[in-house]
Amino acid sequence: MIRRAALVCALVLAAGAGAQDKRDLVTAISSDVVSIQSNFTGTEIVIFGQATNIDPQPDEPSGYDLAIVVEGPPQDVTTRRKGRFLGVWVNREGERFKNVPSFYAVASTISIGEMADRRVLDELGIGLNHLNLPVSGASDVALADRDDFRRAFIRLRQEVGLYSEQQTSIEFLTDTMFRTNIPLPANIPVGEYKVKSFLFHRGNVIARTEESLAVAKIGFEQITFELAQNYPLIYGLLAVTLAVFTGWLASVIFRRD
Repeated sequence: MIRRAALVCALVLAAGAGAQDKRDLVTAISSDVVSIQSNFTGTEIVIFGQATNIDPQPDEPSGYDLAIVVEGPPQDVTTRRKGRFLGVWVNREGERFKNVPSFYAVASTISIGEMADRRVLDELGIGLNHLNLPVSGASDVALADRDDFRRAFIRLRQEVGLYSEQQTSIEFLTDTMFRTNIPLPANIPVGEYKVKSFLFHRGNVIARTEESLAVAKIGFEQITFELAQNYPLIYGLLAVTLAVFTGWLASVIFRRD
């Protein structure tokens, strides 16, 4: 509660400053660092914001809409199709997607398709149907099948909680202040995240903000992660040594005389 009150106060002050420099959108995150420990089971971040300098006409729909996008660090991901070979299911052709968001979540005030023209949504990457998912040049997938691989890639990411789309999930606390919750699953990748907010008016972007969110391992998990990433040989030798020692210790403890 103290953190939320502080965020609200910060937003009010930021909105006052924004009114002076003609800014229309101010946002803040409940925490700019997410720490992952051994008991991490997932969490959520709260994004607050305030839209200022908005003057809806009386007795007329305002036409103001919001979209908030959270993107994880880019990575290369291969999606494969399984097929039967001699009665056994095996991996067949695969599509490699390059520099795609490792995590993607979007929240909006209305249905994303009604927010703006498709060209605008494609350019900004708002919504799962408008994500740019480039493929590698050495693809062995027929052009007619590439849409199937794209749909399968997004579906698999949604099933593990790494991609999500929460339409009409932004809650307005007042006429101008809003908030939304973005869930972060236990398997969230580490790295630098981008939190982008867009304010639309009748299909056009009139204001936007971008903030950073760090997801990092701490303690023993961080040491293990860095060792595996930067010194794989040493990490492998330590893992084998630990396994041998654990097996020997178990044989001593449970040895029958």
